[in-house]
Amino acid sequence: MNEWEWQALEDKAPAGSLSIAGVEVKPGHRVRLHPGKRGDVMDIALAGKTAMIESIEQDYEGKFHVCVVADDDPGRDIGMMRQPGHRFFFDPEEIEPLPADETEQEAKAQTPTILIAGIGNIFLGDDAFGVEVVQRLCGGNLPGHVKAIDFGIRGFDLAYALLDGSDVTILVDACPRGGRPGSLYVIEPDLNALDRPEVDNASVDAHSMNPVSVIRMAKSMGGELKRILLVGCEPETLGPEEGLMGLSEPVAAAVEEATRIIESLVGKIRNGEWPGREPEINGQAEARQ
Repeated sequence: MNEWEWQALEDKAPAGSLSIAGVEVKPGHRVRLHPGKRGDVMDIALAGKTAMIESIEQDYEGKFHVCVVADDDPGRDIGMMRQPGHRFFFDPEEIEPLPADETEQEAKAQTPTILIAGIGNIFLGDDAFGVEVVQRLCGGNLPGHVKAIDFGIRGFDLAYALLDGSDVTILVDACPRGGRPGSLYVIEPDLNALDRPEVDNASVDAHSMNPVSVIRMAKSMGGELKRILLVGCEPETLGPEEGLMGLSEPVAAAVEEATRIIESLVGKIRNGEWPGREPEINGQAEARQ
């Protein structure tokens, strides 16, 4: 597929689902790959491997293509951020949907996968809180099956990463809730409530990222979202209109404590314990919303 054809494919809106061999599949489902004889060397190298459906695309001729990220690709995080070289397109007849029981058995045998996603604009003062926390985590030793990624303001990248199939996603972001600056919150969003008409349906723009909007975007793509937590910090300032670099003093002081909270959450999740109500931090912590 040449660059022009690839771009034309990318310009098409993704399909929500597709029937393959009588099985309805959609982003987030796992499959086995059986490339045809006309496949290139990269396709042939993936023969027999399992992968996760990242998206289902329809090209300019109306033909469906299934975009996958291989399970054993060491750069699969890059693939989930829609980077060429780690995303592969297959025709529906080259895809074998994995039986639900096989998928469930593999999932039970694996340690829970956790994505820690830093959100924020480093040019808007305390909005850089999530970015700073994730950079701190990346500088430490994360346990296996745990990845921390700085998404900044890349809302579309985060939406696709939410479809990656991680068992738990921990979003880290500035979170204005009326508390004292530097107050930390642990919140589990109600994913079902996002479908209610009274919930804001704001889109993700190029200069900010609303976690609720990103979650709704991921749901609209047909993916199956699992557990999501938000570790938020009350900002003191987002800076003047012309922008501001650097965190305020109370928010900067909260970065280390937020790191410890996330490490505690990761430990509980890996031990099979879903976090309950967390101890109050600065009198303002919550475990559910």
